[in-house]
This record gives sequence, structure tokens and C-alpha cells, in this order.
Amino acid sequence: MDYRKNKFSRRDAIKIAAIGAAVVPLLGTGLLQAADSSKASKSEMQYRDEPNGKQECSNCIQFIPGKTSKDDGECKVVAGSISPQGWCNAYAPKS
Repeated sequence: MDYRKNKFSRRDAIKIAAIGAAVVPLLGTGLLQAADSSKASKSEMQYRDEPNGKQECSNCIQFIPGKTSKDDGECKVVAGSISPQGWCNAYAPKS
């Protein structure tokens, strides 16, 4: 029986350290982005902090409320912090 097959070698440790050192700088450059990358930016959706008449984020099906009704929340479509009184092109009224 060869006991060395299950042993963690110094060569394995060096390989893992080299891969880790290569990945860390990529995190800062944005090449490896978080899950938020699937959402549109505020500028793409023409987001603004003011409502459009009676249309506002708190009445939108895409809005995920904050801790209280006055706190900023999130959006299923737009990235970043979203004001309950805001509005964007993705507005869809709750039924």
C-alpha cells in the first residue's frame, strides 16, 4: 500500500497558493463580479429618487422593501440601494 497517495505535499500547497495569488487581484478589477452583475445599472434604467406621478418604487412589483417603509430597499431589476419614493423604466404596478 502506498501511503504517499493520500498525503498533502508541499508541491500541492505551492500550487494552491499560486492560484490564490492569481485570483485575488482579479476580484478587485471586477473581472470576477458578484451576483449583482445580472441587474441593470441605475443609469441604464433611468432611475431617479423622485416618483413619476403616483408611480413609485414602493408600489412596484420589482421592489424589495427595507426594514421599515421609509428605509431604502432593493430591486429585482436595478442594482444598488433603491428609495421607496424612487422610479425607473422597469416600473410595473402591483396588482
